Amino acid sequence: MLTFDQFFLVGEWIGTAAFAISGAMIAIDKRTDIFGVILLAVFTALGGGTVRDILIGYFPPRMFSNGRYVLLAAFCAVVVFVIARIFKERYIRMEKEIEHINCVFDAIGLGVFAVSGASIGMEAGFADNLLLVVSLGTVTGIGGGMLRDIMIQEMPFVLKKHIYAVAAMAGALTFYLLTNAGMTSTVSYSAGWLVTFVLRMLAIHYKWNLPRAI
Repeated sequence: MLTFDQFFLVGEWIGTAAFAISGAMIAIDKRTDIFGVILLAVFTALGGGTVRDILIGYFPPRMFSNGRYVLLAAFCAVVVFVIARIFKERYIRMEKEIEHINCVFDAIGLGVFAVSGASIGMEAGFADNLLLVVSLGTVTGIGGGMLRDIMIQEMPFVLKKHIYAVAAMAGALTFYLLTNAGMTSTVSYSAGWLVTFVLRMLAIHYKWNLPRAI
């Protein structure tokens, strides 16, 4: 039976890999070279957590104090790059299917990091501050993707299409409320991740968007 610390670590690794794969796929779609693929994968996977650590005064940010996450993100990026290069024509032909796969990996990473960000915020001594904990979870979930989009000179995805930040907020809030209600950390973590993942996938499927002025 996994302890929560072990469960949390597994979740972090899964989230890092999922976001790195998502970032690498987008980088390949933008025709960047292998360095660009690795860089965008690392920023997508770890950028949000770095912003979170800066906000709570954790220095150096975990991205720099634990190189295993950077190596994992880089490894995933290289694997995606090699697959795309070897099966170039098929990869291009399957662009639509690859976009759907990318959305799934992105939703997995979003859920994992929204909850882990909230958990780290509570462990850092902010368990009595609902707004801060939910904000930290949201930033952890969406921050890397925003940095990636800015680097490729696009309007951040989170600001324009398919409920995204709201899904991260819902997962972080679920984790916070269940933890304070006395649920075990593992149950709270799993429920928070599931809420974000399901909400994100439903938004993609049904094309849910927040209202716009024009």
